Amino acid sequence: MEVTARAWCRVDLAGGTLDIWPLGLFHPGARTVNVAIDLAVTVRVQLAETYRFRQGESVVEAASVAELAASPESALVGVVAGSLGLPPVEVEVASQSPRGGGLGASSAMVIALIAASEELLGRPPSSAAARVHLARDLEALLMKLPTGIQDHYPGQLGGALEILQRPGGEAVRRLEVDLDALGAHLLVVYSGVSHFSAGQNWQVVRRRLDGDPESIGLFSGIAEAAAELAGALEAGDFPRVGALMGREWSFRRRLAEGVATPELERLLDAARAQGAWGGKACGAGGGGCLAVLCPPERRAEVTAALEAAGGQVLRTRPTGEPLAVVPASGV
Repeated sequence: MEVTARAWCRVDLAGGTLDIWPLGLFHPGARTVNVAIDLAVTVRVQLAETYRFRQGESVVEAASVAELAASPESALVGVVAGSLGLPPVEVEVASQSPRGGGLGASSAMVIALIAASEELLGRPPSSAAARVHLARDLEALLMKLPTGIQDHYPGQLGGALEILQRPGGEAVRRLEVDLDALGAHLLVVYSGVSHFSAGQNWQVVRRRLDGDPESIGLFSGIAEAAAELAGALEAGDFPRVGALMGREWSFRRRLAEGVATPELERLLDAARAQGAWGGKACGAGGGGCLAVLCPPERRAEVTAALEAAGGQVLRTRPTGEPLAVVPASGV
């Protein structure tokens, strides 16, 4: 028996890091605004005689889930397989995101693996929230660091989302956004430098938990920008959305040393010089991808400037398609 699941990567437009508990609770009304993009993470799970993990040229074989989890290449898959009680299986992963791109690919992989495994085992599909919380906890268990929830919802639901942090659990709302129009304004560019989001996030979380006054002020600014951006996005006011992304980044880049890098700043400067309204790093920063908003009529010039500055502009657009799970060899 074989099952394939496909989940999406995401671009976070504002409010990231506030999805890591309990940071969002410290800033009433805090939310993360993001959008699913059509860079897929596909997971194929097939019953086998032993545990096996494949991704690209990497192949890991193991006699047990513990052994699978002990290998750096397959550790996350091993942790998920152990939690779900999977029998010996072959897990094959294919991701269209650059490695370390800050687009939530690893979390999309976990969501797809959970969904495919439920189908393989004949279990009823879990709710989106149940999958999110399980994925978050398993990632934290593996990394021994706090992890958030914003990456896991777009991969399942598609579309533009507002994830509001509140006591008792998050409230997720699909924003009424013209995704085609957003796609005409949005550029996603890889800086060429991979990043490690969990380590970067821990520096930021620790400062906020310690009550650092500067950190409190910066997170307040991020929360305010995200709240304004949700309304601007639904109104189709893309110049305002771009400006708010830039404002959010002006706070985020100061959260910890290493969030902003020379590569990221060079790319943002190049985009603004050609008429982009604003942009920010995706995920925790420290490398990875940038999201930039610009007028459609300046798209070619901004793209050329980003590439001349060393960036790789990704061919991707927002998508409203949800998670797909099929008992077949492909999606």
